[in-house]
Amino acid sequence: MTCDHLKEAGDVRPLTAYEDGCPECAHEGLRDWVHLRVCLSCGQVACCDSSPRRHMSAHHQSTGHPVMRSYEPGENWRWCFTDELLG
Repeated sequence: MTCDHLKEAGDVRPLTAYEDGCPECAHEGLRDWVHLRVCLSCGQVACCDSSPRRHMSAHHQSTGHPVMRSYEPGENWRWCFTDELLG
């Protein structure tokens, strides 16, 4: 099963390098993020829901941007927050 958000999501250039980690965690002086995700609407990089502060979910909630993808090396899966579907 898929949704229009996943079908229509292109790819974007991440706004930060993977090695830089989660920008919001770094801004807070924290390094305890677990995995990184990239918003496919704007390129924002943020930490995943396994991280204590769940910055990518917060990004979705504040912007409504529906789809993110993994920013982990070797991974290319996507997640639609709106429809709760993996693509």
